[in-house]
Amino acid sequence: MTGNSFNSHKTLLVQGREYHYQSLNSVAAQLGSLERLPFTIKVLLENLLRKEDGVTVRRADIEAVAGWQPQQAQASEIAFSPARVLMQDFTGVPAIVDLAAMRDAVAERGGDPAKINPQIPVDLVIDHSVMVDRYGNSSAFAANVAMEMQRNRERYAFLRWGQTAFDNFRVVPPGTGICHQVNLEYLAQTVWSEEREGKTWVYPDTLVGTDSHTTMINGLGVLGWGVGGIEAEAAMLGQPISMLIPEVVGFRLTGKLGEGVTATDLVLTVTQLLRQFGVVGKFVEFFGAGLAQLSMADRATIANMAPEYGATCGFFPIDQITLDYLQLTGRSSGTLALVESYAKQQGLWRYNELNDPEYSALLELDMAAVRPSLAGPKRPQDRVLLNDLRSATEQLLPEARRDQGMAIVNSAAELHHGDVVIAAITSCTNTSNPAVMMAAGLLAKKAVEKGLAQKPWVKTSLAPGSKVVTDYLAKAGLQPYLDQLGFNLVGYGCTTCIGNSGPLSGPVATAIDTGNLTVCSVLSGNRNFEGRIHAQTKANWLASPPLVVAFALAGTTRIDLSSEPLGSD
Repeated sequence: MTGNSFNSHKTLLVQGREYHYQSLNSVAAQLGSLERLPFTIKVLLENLLRKEDGVTVRRADIEAVAGWQPQQAQASEIAFSPARVLMQDFTGVPAIVDLAAMRDAVAERGGDPAKINPQIPVDLVIDHSVMVDRYGNSSAFAANVAMEMQRNRERYAFLRWGQTAFDNFRVVPPGTGICHQVNLEYLAQTVWSEEREGKTWVYPDTLVGTDSHTTMINGLGVLGWGVGGIEAEAAMLGQPISMLIPEVVGFRLTGKLGEGVTATDLVLTVTQLLRQFGVVGKFVEFFGAGLAQLSMADRATIANMAPEYGATCGFFPIDQITLDYLQLTGRSSGTLALVESYAKQQGLWRYNELNDPEYSALLELDMAAVRPSLAGPKRPQDRVLLNDLRSATEQLLPEARRDQGMAIVNSAAELHHGDVVIAAITSCTNTSNPAVMMAAGLLAKKAVEKGLAQKPWVKTSLAPGSKVVTDYLAKAGLQPYLDQLGFNLVGYGCTTCIGNSGPLSGPVATAIDTGNLTVCSVLSGNRNFEGRIHAQTKANWLASPPLVVAFALAGTTRIDLSSEPLGSD
């Protein structure tokens, strides 16, 4: 790590401690200014500079990235070496099984099995196995966790063994949080450091993950994306990931969101625009004056849905908002000082007055133009304005059936076409965002105070991204109101969004089948493909957490919430 053809090894003194790094300024002195480059390209350039060995990474590779041209197709292949790997339990278990199998093979040949370990840090967060079997009461969380442990005991015991058996491998236990929010709040450092040969080396925090929504961490200025299991295992074992130098699409954000418009509305608008433009296989980098108006949670919401808009990642550069979030989430003063000093020294810090980088293509959005929206009924890029939802739902029904279709749920309830049977506050996209979660709690409070209640055929659930959400909802006095509307805590993990929505109540399930009804789910998730959420919901709408609460109260999507009341007090 200490030597390369650019002689770029430098030191940085932060709070009296010496750090070693590979200087991008040294490259600029030899190859020309790097100021025009997108931030993501600079991160890749540093990665190659640090890993130059003349074989896997050559000087010509570094020159190709430093000479990146926005209007040219990028044909050069490079070897990217992430700092770490993030896994969730569904996709992570096979990788740990493979490591265990390697140990067995080494032992059979008389070798030392303890030598088989991940070569870079690996974190596995158990978050994909909890199901919403119990809901709408105070014991739902404990009951769901108990069933999760019973169903997955063998897998969890194996992972617990793996945590003690392997170096560089940590497991976050079930009932803790969604891997992406745990990554944001705890695992990510923005600037990574490691001890090697008696020196502390620093470099940009980068990663690959076995979940497609690993991209959420790009909101924190950490370059990362989802990969397949084989690529993740290769990275674990110290092998670089082969990739083409990417095209980078710049997305300029201006203005600020209007009153009553949420980050969910913004990300659904961004997703629609980028899908229409076409960014598959490309990096998207957000820039412009509007970034100063976006909280870290809002940035993470947009970065999370990169798979839905088709990009490899959606990146937000490091700036003061990044630093404020690191401080808010309890990172040390030393970490904060290192992030700021290193990012500024390397040209990786975003200033409001900075000249715009050059990009392969440009898009622009005035956030003041964003309006309350949902997406569906089966694709996240199909955005529908809130006041158009009634007509969008009715278009799903054959004309002859629009005013027909009804089944008895019980003596007090009838189920019709377009009714909402699942209302779920779930998924990493939104449950990491305090603004939309507090909005959901405030709506619940106002509704309860007016005497409103969720409709009896709606299965309601709350699956936050981490225990931090539970804490602030409780301290704000809002959780009791959510509880009264059936949004009791059901677990910490990916539930409804990945199809772990659990069964509908027997009478509701029977009524759907008896009436051959087209019924809906409304969820604060990122995916709504047909059949994914629940086998009996033919239409699935992505929406902000407060809209999830609103539709639980309305009980139907055949309503215009911009003009019609949710109910009467």
